[in-house]
Amino acid sequence: MKRHFRNYINGIALVFSGAMLFFSCADNYKRVGEEALPMVFPQGVAQNFSFTYTETKNVMANDATDTTRVLSVLTGPITENFENLEFPYRTFPEGIVVDIYDENNNKNKITADYCIRYSSTGLIDLRGNVVLETHDGKKLETPQLYYDQTNEWAFTQDKFKYTNPEEGTIMDGEGMDFNKDFSFLYAHKTFGLMTIKEEIND
Repeated sequence: MKRHFRNYINGIALVFSGAMLFFSCADNYKRVGEEALPMVFPQGVAQNFSFTYTETKNVMANDATDTTRVLSVLTGPITENFENLEFPYRTFPEGIVVDIYDENNNKNKITADYCIRYSSTGLIDLRGNVVLETHDGKKLETPQLYYDQTNEWAFTQDKFKYTNPEEGTIMDGEGMDFNKDFSFLYAHKTFGLMTIKEEIND
């Protein structure tokens, strides 16, 4: 009887010790001052927006006139401006369409479900059902794509599907780097079935 009662007491003590250990690990500390996470709100919100990025061939003075070339146009239903922060950025939470123009004014288009543009670096992070279509019918599909506006370079580390109707090829892979008009393309890894159009000599 004594042994049974002692085991019962030891069991209660063990459960009580475990409960004390569990509750002692809870973080009930209220952070104040510099420790507190700051509330971040956009300094501006725009709906049904359109941003046009252009360049001129020559440096212009205040009263000079010259023709400009459109580099890219960003459009979408909503954008939130966080460019007042130390590391400025702009979000496009409901999707975006990016039209990119080459030197011959050919338009290539990128669409995505979500986007962040980092103002200080010119890097655009596109996420969710990202589709890039070139003016000559080439198409890239991937879950995430980065576009460097400064260097006019795009890359992804995710899986992708690349369709080239000009050559009649479809390529599946993972990881890719390419320039804005697909004249240079480097696939890190390819797998699965690759359809290649075969030329027949008469």
